[in-house]
Amino acid sequence: MSTNHNSELVRKIFEAYLENKNLRKTPERFAILEEIYSRDDHFDVETLYIHMKNQKYRVSRATVYNTLELLVSCDLVTKHQFGKNMAQFEKSYGYHQHDHIICIDCAKVVEFCDPRIQQIQSMVGELLKFEIKHHSLNLYGVCFDCAAKAAMNSQNADIKHAS
Repeated sequence: MSTNHNSELVRKIFEAYLENKNLRKTPERFAILEEIYSRDDHFDVETLYIHMKNQKYRVSRATVYNTLELLVSCDLVTKHQFGKNMAQFEKSYGYHQHDHIICIDCAKVVEFCDPRIQQIQSMVGELLKFEIKHHSLNLYGVCFDCAAKAAMNSQNADIKHAS
């Protein structure tokens, strides 16, 4: 699906959602939607707000918060709570199911997709007579960079103690 076609569909879905809820279709809401769908990463509210301000959009922090909640409500954006970190978001329309691995030191988020997880989901659904609609799998660990940094710090500490 082309990006342009995708953004038109997403815009139409959001327009219909706003109409259905009798909410205003403001240029700011659509600018936020467009900005989110131009990204390929996870982001928090503050990052999105600052990016939009730097792009000279005239949006308030409250508008960003409120629009994100609307976009989550109509399934165009997914909200994640990775550990104790603040909520992170990502676009969700037209994107494949995937899971996340999160570094507990630097909070880096990496997406991965393994078809075996889908097979397990299907098997468990059949076994327990559930029609599974979606799932969320988050794995927590220490990324390579943080592990290397920790090893270097440990090595330096050992050298200091030895001298």
